[in-house]
Amino acid sequence: MSKQYGPEYVRAIAPYQAGKPISEVAREFGLNEEAIVKLASNENPFGVPESAQKAMAAAAAELGRYPDANAYDLKLALSKRYDVPMDWITLGNGSNDILEIAAHAFCERGQSIVYSEFSFAVYALATQGIGARHIVVPAKDYGHDLDAMAAAIAPDTKLVFIANPNNPTGTFIPGAQIEAFLKKVPSNVVVVLDEAYNEFLSPEDQFESALWVKQFPNLLVSRTFSKAYGLAGLRVGFSLAQPELTDLMNRVRQPFNVNSLAQAAAIAALNDREFLARSAQNNKAGYEQFVQAFQELGLEYVPSYGNFVLVKVGNDDGAGARVNLALLKQGVIVRPVGNYGLPQWLRISIGLPQENAILIAALQKALASAE
Repeated sequence: MSKQYGPEYVRAIAPYQAGKPISEVAREFGLNEEAIVKLASNENPFGVPESAQKAMAAAAAELGRYPDANAYDLKLALSKRYDVPMDWITLGNGSNDILEIAAHAFCERGQSIVYSEFSFAVYALATQGIGARHIVVPAKDYGHDLDAMAAAIAPDTKLVFIANPNNPTGTFIPGAQIEAFLKKVPSNVVVVLDEAYNEFLSPEDQFESALWVKQFPNLLVSRTFSKAYGLAGLRVGFSLAQPELTDLMNRVRQPFNVNSLAQAAAIAALNDREFLARSAQNNKAGYEQFVQAFQELGLEYVPSYGNFVLVKVGNDDGAGARVNLALLKQGVIVRPVGNYGLPQWLRISIGLPQENAILIAALQKALASAE
């Protein structure tokens, strides 16, 4: 009998499925890398802002030394931006790291974590990774049902994950509903409000969740530099919470989990308001471009508040995989979401206008060939 290493709950984990890289698609289908359009991973199509590139070049001279483990300069910049003390900030190797740290810091094996159906895959992975019990609340219109989530909190629940806007569906919960939910949650249950796509919200939808951190000691707000700020490859995330939570987070956080170049780039990007505004403007125009095309093609889609759109490409459970393959053969990478329980759908990131146009033309061909 062969040995089985590790606990059962770790062996049961289905590894995270990342979007296909351009180089892999080029090799697999014999395509020219430069002609491939990647709209799979919700990256900023403008790439790294010039301000961040200059900051990294200046920081490169010190790469022979360890990064500042406490990231003083970055925390100072975040402290000023969100008007919270520096010891209310925890940094992560991307916001994924923040979510994993929260699970390890606040929940034990056998205790429960609440999250919604069709929410970010890492919530399930973080729960499974510590041997916690999953409480998955059925979605409402592809988004969070906060009343049902509040009712689902059990005596052993230690953590609740909420994504707003939600990935992969793009749904959004207005601020008043979030605040009402926070008032219902027992004070010994930590609520992680994951706002990775916050910067893409229109001004009328935005609210400052950092203010709630001052009101609710059990709230942890998670943000990232990977999306609107264009730093996906550098992996910089952060959270805001009161010291009782950040102290525990820092006890399990890896030292030096945000490298020197990432810290320098994040400070520059945080203060680059022009780049952020240009990214939001491009996203708004691209969303309208997609919506018009989907309507003309007669495709159902979920109204999105992020930098992507979830679109239904067929009525059978093989539709998503089939249309995705047809797109890959044309050099267009999108994200199938069968692993989320949405096998008829694809998640498509918003790119530059010309990239969006290529996707629309390729999708039209893919749908025609699938009939």
